[in-house]
Amino acid sequence: MIFRNPAGAPELACDACGCRWFDRMKGSCYECGTPMSEEGQAEFRRALAEFAAARRQALPPAPAPAEASQE
Repeated sequence: MIFRNPAGAPELACDACGCRWFDRMKGSCYECGTPMSEEGQAEFRRALAEFAAARRQALPPAPAPAEASQE
């Protein structure tokens, strides 16, 4: 289950119990121990990539580096 935090970023919640606390090393819910499916992990990675892309588009372009003067 994916939901959005107040800043709009995606967060992962357990499909079984709704808990938002995951052991990312084991890929399972801390509360009930349910493993996160490969499909759920892929969906979350897509949501993160979409969020990051939207953030990049919303930011103003970085200024070009100043050229070193040759004196």
